[in-house]
Amino acid sequence: MRKITLIVVHCTANRAGSALRMADIDRYHRLLGWSGCGYHYVIPTDGTIETGRPEEKVGAHCKNHNTHSIGVAYVGGLAADGKTPCDTRTEAQKLALRSLLEDLHKRYPKALIVGHCDLDPRKPHCPGFKVNEYVKVFSTSFYP
Repeated sequence: MRKITLIVVHCTANRAGSALRMADIDRYHRLLGWSGCGYHYVIPTDGTIETGRPEEKVGAHCKNHNTHSIGVAYVGGLAADGKTPCDTRTEAQKLALRSLLEDLHKRYPKALIVGHCDLDPRKPHCPGFKVNEYVKVFSTSFYP
């Protein structure tokens, strides 16, 4: 198994309410010549946690950090205009993301949970909210 030191949270940069699913992302990433969905998990607007790339496989979601990370993406991240970055998570997505991050943290207790923007200055709006503040709200055990 790979050594996981990061859990990276993303948005898919789709407008609020998008019906996109992991299978759609998988098809698109394959068209780019990738081996499949670059994220390990995708959370559509209904809050389903869909498995993308298997955890034992290196992802394709955060340049220079893929070998040691798990990539989690929620569908959304853009306002209805399709241009303005914002937090578009539905309540179902918020609950699913919390559940998934808690599970991943139990399995990888030393891994830091961060937003894509924390690792890549070219992605200042991904995932549309401050992950470190979000994580601290529901679990002080994630960070000392």
